[in-house]
Amino acid sequence: MANIKDVAKEAGLAVATVSRVLNNRGYISDLTRNKVYDAMERLNYKPNEIARSLFRRKSNIIGVIVPRVSHPFFSELVNHIESFAYEAGYKVLICNSYADSAKERDYLEMIRSNQVDGFIASIYTSDTSDYIEPGMPLVILDRNIMGIPYIASDHYTGGLLATNLLIEKGCRKIAHISGELGVDILANNRSQAFIDVAREKNIDFVIEQSRLSGFEDYKKVVTKVFQDHPDIDGIFAGSDIIAASIIHVSSLLGKSVPRDLKIVGYDDIDMAAMTVPPLTTIRQDIEKIGQMAVKTLLDRIDEKEVSMENVLPVNLVVRGTA
Repeated sequence: MANIKDVAKEAGLAVATVSRVLNNRGYISDLTRNKVYDAMERLNYKPNEIARSLFRRKSNIIGVIVPRVSHPFFSELVNHIESFAYEAGYKVLICNSYADSAKERDYLEMIRSNQVDGFIASIYTSDTSDYIEPGMPLVILDRNIMGIPYIASDHYTGGLLATNLLIEKGCRKIAHISGELGVDILANNRSQAFIDVAREKNIDFVIEQSRLSGFEDYKKVVTKVFQDHPDIDGIFAGSDIIAASIIHVSSLLGKSVPRDLKIVGYDDIDMAAMTVPPLTTIRQDIEKIGQMAVKTLLDRIDEKEVSMENVLPVNLVVRGTA
């Protein structure tokens, strides 16, 4: 069986040079790279998956960029992405960006260096023009960036369903605690639907933004909303984690849910049915989002035509909080 020394001899190169080609390290001219590939083919040298993928000019690795994989929505999503990617013969590299543009840029540079074949990315920074280019093997979640296909849920319908339910249940002053309303973020449509319904039905409303962070940070935001607006009787939360923090703070303040305060969450993550009381929420099909994201990215890697706008339906799941 041929080894790396045999490949180097066959190609007329140093072993160190062949090693750099196989590991994709440092500058390698196309001429040198092709000499190694040709020698590998003649000797049928395929020592492992990395060598085989380099020979095909593919890594068979896709990346997933999320703000925080510890966030329950993203952890569930990444779980589905990994499962569907593995079925298709791909491994998954998980990257936490913490909504930092420098980290997003560094990760996406891995496409150019052939370390990954493409990325599924949840991008939260506002200006991406210096590192996202039309035609990149990239799929964006919940964001509309020119020339890049996106996967999203029908957030406007979700906002309509949530807000109408609160009003139908008798709420007269309602709040929406959202994530950051950044540029081109399609989840903003939830907030717009909330505003549209409240204005149409002449209901007092409040909107408070919160960074995508942890449970303790959400509690601070929720506490401030209650301090500033003690007469709020209904809240549409931008995520089930925010909704869970609302339930917790309500309990500390002696507010009974749903008697004194009605709550609708968003996402229907696994824990939504386990809160006390169980959370009424807008269900995104997280598994379907992951499946569609993987299929779209792999088609894009294979240079197949893909749909640029992919919007999935949502539905209202009524439980105990509203």
